Amino acid sequence: MVLIVGSTGLLGNEICQQLRQQKTPIRALVRSTSDAAKIAHLKSLGCEIAVGDLKDPASLAEACQGVKAVISTASSTFSRQEGDSIQTVDADGQLALVDAAQKAGVQQFILVSFPDTEPYQNPLNDAKRSVERRLAESGMNYVSLQANYFMEVWLSPALGFDFANRSARIYGDGNSPTSLISYKDVAKAAVACLDHPTVKNREIPLGGPAALTQREVVGIFEKVAGADFAVEEIPHAGLEQQFAGAEDPMGKSFASLMLALSRGLPMNMEAIAQELGIALSSVDDYAHQVLGK
Repeated sequence: MVLIVGSTGLLGNEICQQLRQQKTPIRALVRSTSDAAKIAHLKSLGCEIAVGDLKDPASLAEACQGVKAVISTASSTFSRQEGDSIQTVDADGQLALVDAAQKAGVQQFILVSFPDTEPYQNPLNDAKRSVERRLAESGMNYVSLQANYFMEVWLSPALGFDFANRSARIYGDGNSPTSLISYKDVAKAAVACLDHPTVKNREIPLGGPAALTQREVVGIFEKVAGADFAVEEIPHAGLEQQFAGAEDPMGKSFASLMLALSRGLPMNMEAIAQELGIALSSVDDYAHQVLGK
């Protein structure tokens, strides 16, 4: 039995689908306030449903009973309910989950995290690092998948990349390469890590198949669309000012992520992809998908 925490989210749901395709028994942790349609979808996949909350340690202890592995994708960054915050979910909640899994005798814990945003420190980054440290001390076989920027999120209208209306936002000068990754490939990696003979007690950087600058990404979309994009540029100095002036934890964290993107985050994924036995989707693949080409 594998416990999926974050099962109603974009990534967690994809992991559930991939595991059920393999007929892997799943227990999906959902909240009593979770979307009823999402819970129904998980049930239709054949998932066992456990009601709980990262802010409720007793529910985590119960959910971890009889579980061989835990995969946690949960975060307060995009889906928040009352009482959710970086501190209560990404920090305290994840730490409580690690403790519950350890006490229940869980053999493997897979955390979906992200690479260190140093020197742009922020509460979300601090939370991820603290959970990784606790995992390293837990005695469980653990993996932290430090996933790069999701192309489905950062190349979407929500963050200024409005491909449908042929406009794009660039952070910084747009000339530093980053290995954008599809969330579906992060799900593939998480699934591949289960019981993997060589993936033990590791923090694994996870990115896409090519490191591209933001301007190269825009160029790919323009080529696929057959039209020029209007580009909005946010200067690095403006991002620095936003980071310095952010007062709330979430604002500070997102400002840090934008700064880190402007700086670039290239990864060479050839060895890891081969080790995990996964094929990685490209930005070109994503562009063709969303533009219907």
